[in-house]
Amino acid sequence: MYLWQSPLWPEFQVDLAALQPTLAAARYAQGRAMGLASHLQLMDFGDLQLQGWADEAMATAQIEGEILHVNSVRASAARRLGLANAKAMERDERTEATLDVLQAAIEQSHQPLSHNTLHDWQAALFPTGRSGIQKIRTGAYRDHAEPMQIVTPRMGKPDIVHYQAPLSADVQAQMTRLVDWFNGSLHQTDGLVRAALAHLWLEAIHPFEDGNGRVGRALVEMALAQDLKTDKRLWSLSQQMWLDRSSYYAQLQTATGQANMDVTPWVQWFVGCVHKAADATWENMQVAIRKTRFWAELREQHPQLTPTQVKAINKLHDVGPDGFVNGISTGKYVNLCRVSRATAYRELTALSEMGVLVQAGVGRGTRYKLKDVLAGWHSPKSVDI
Repeated sequence: MYLWQSPLWPEFQVDLAALQPTLAAARYAQGRAMGLASHLQLMDFGDLQLQGWADEAMATAQIEGEILHVNSVRASAARRLGLANAKAMERDERTEATLDVLQAAIEQSHQPLSHNTLHDWQAALFPTGRSGIQKIRTGAYRDHAEPMQIVTPRMGKPDIVHYQAPLSADVQAQMTRLVDWFNGSLHQTDGLVRAALAHLWLEAIHPFEDGNGRVGRALVEMALAQDLKTDKRLWSLSQQMWLDRSSYYAQLQTATGQANMDVTPWVQWFVGCVHKAADATWENMQVAIRKTRFWAELREQHPQLTPTQVKAINKLHDVGPDGFVNGISTGKYVNLCRVSRATAYRELTALSEMGVLVQAGVGRGTRYKLKDVLAGWHSPKSVDI
């Protein structure tokens, strides 16, 4: 039997007492990250949002086996955020479709959820009406008579059926219960628990011919935006799910593959992902703040730096001490900054004399590394605000 075949369906049971430590830890991580974000400079905050958008789009597609081009994703996300550094690139249809849905989930979080909203999200993912080469039903729930199954095909052997969803004839009624619950549970159920249940519920129904996973994760985005009362994306939950995708698949299969309405383990795993996502963003912000302070101090001490020196230092800072094996050479400086070898040698020597870079080796083996005390790579302390 499957989850939806339980006589108690869809009355989910969650042990809130058992979840309390996990929920408290996730809330602390969220609060810590949001508090630090409020101290970021405008440019750093824009970069943080851009990273969140890009990670979410890339990961929610990757989970479904679709690879988006990172440059296209970042360019599209930057344009939507109105960032000055948005690059003009030819628009990629798959990238735009994914970001359209993610953007809609956030922007529509102030409105009640409706069937039409979900239909629009799914249709946006398949602008040609096809999944690959197969024509599918878009902008509506599935209506085919054959069972909706999640299977692993095997050559010469029967397919392995991992899950079978409710009949298509029952989907409209099933989704009506989900939509009504989603709208009625706002501020009545813990926001993280609500997001976890909404995702599991939609995946159990599997209402569309294709795109269920991405629509389900977009619904999570809407639920989390409602919970935090913000239209800013600071972290990517899908990125954490992608990083732990084997557990994601296993947890969903365990929760939906049995007629047991106690879904506490699924919720606990989901909330743990929220915790990890917030912690990852907090770490990224620490790096951004350290970098901002690094450049403020460096420009104050050495206002005479040339644009190419700035470019090289920035690259050395971003890649860290292991980014260039044994440091950057004159030849690598030439390739990175597009300058002559004489200019590269002169600028590297000047940086070494300033104490910004540390020189090692002689002749062709000469290399330059960023001075650790400036980069702050080895400082174990957090940034104090």
